[in-house]
Amino acid sequence: MIELTDQPLDFHSLSEFVRSDAAGAVVVFLGTVREFTRGVQTQALEYTAYHDMARQSLQQLETEVRQKFPVIEVGILHRVGALKLGDVSVAIAVSTPHRAEAFAAGQWLIDTLKIRVPIWKKECFSDGREEWQHPGIPSSSLQTDVQPAAGSIEPNTNPDGSQPQPPAKGQPA
Repeated sequence: MIELTDQPLDFHSLSEFVRSDAAGAVVVFLGTVREFTRGVQTQALEYTAYHDMARQSLQQLETEVRQKFPVIEVGILHRVGALKLGDVSVAIAVSTPHRAEAFAAGQWLIDTLKIRVPIWKKECFSDGREEWQHPGIPSSSLQTDVQPAAGSIEPNTNPDGSQPQPPAKGQPA
């Protein structure tokens, strides 16, 4: 199950979708809009995507996670559009025979999604500033305090070596 939507994510149905009698573990990850980003108050987030390419990238992640881990079922949902504090922006669910595999597969999926998939996040801060976050590239003004997971993936680039850019305002995504 792969879905990009401007509607709230139904993570309960996603969890049920990946459940199986063959699975000893189901892991669900929810990415949510938090109030503070490294000490700066967030008012809202806005996600935009290159939909066709994002779907293809998400389908490729599904294929790869099945090759890397003994996944029984997997689902990835991602919101686009304006999100307010507390909204769920991304939901990932995986089922595997054992818990360690399910946790590892879920972490690999979210870490890799954030690097590879052409979905851009605009952080709208309470002080009026706005800042785009690009897949695979850390923010220019906010430093991350999170260390990358072991075996992190290098960001994808365009064929000419440049980094993909979010669509210009008014351009189709």
